[in-house]
Amino acid sequence: MIKGKKLIVILPAYNAAKTLQKTYDEIPFDIVDEVVLVDDKSSDNTSELAREIGIKHVIRHEENKGYGGNQKTCYNKALELGGDIVVMLHPDYQYTPKLIESMAHLIANDVYPCVIGSRILGKGALKGGMPWYKYVANRILTLSQNILMNQKLSEYHTGYRMFSKEVLEGINYNINSDDFIFDNQMLAQIFYKGFDIAEITCPTKYFDDASSINLARSSKYGMGVLGVSWMYFFNKIGIAKSKRFHS
Repeated sequence: MIKGKKLIVILPAYNAAKTLQKTYDEIPFDIVDEVVLVDDKSSDNTSELAREIGIKHVIRHEENKGYGGNQKTCYNKALELGGDIVVMLHPDYQYTPKLIESMAHLIANDVYPCVIGSRILGKGALKGGMPWYKYVANRILTLSQNILMNQKLSEYHTGYRMFSKEVLEGINYNINSDDFIFDNQMLAQIFYKGFDIAEITCPTKYFDDASSINLARSSKYGMGVLGVSWMYFFNKIGIAKSKRFHS
């Protein structure tokens, strides 16, 4: 625990067998109480390896539910286990677990209810090997989102996120997409409910075994991001009433 609060790490996994052990070994178990891994019908031995290395809570989807669908199972299980602080960590070792402690202290001390690891603060993204086209798209999308949502995040597209129980219970994330746009929908919900989000500089690694989406899916994701931002804007000014923000 940290400050008397139960800290749970969730691992949304898909074909993560090659990097799972490396990720797991860096988790700071002096403060982490539980680890939950959800295997989204991997074709490798992710689930078996997870149990072998000591992960107690391993859930395997019998049908692939997508990145967002995987996260829904993760968060629901973490809340069921009584998590006060929940951190999403990708098991592909793209983000270092060594930042969990720094992020957790911000929530445990009631400074912020949500913390994300930003690849853009500093030079983490390009230094870590982020392709230029993804970097440029990230900056354009983030600028558009900040304008439409009246916020000041350095990026909305990181997969390294930590939430208080109050945040997870205060938004209806189960209504969101099962695809990659889930992440942006969730941040929009958090802002809409009035929660603040802190950012911490996060190095990242791009390599063959790290998960990534291709150009076609990236383009679809980008259009979805703009759609979420416009819907947020329309709800804020009162000309729309989406269940995503009002349920």
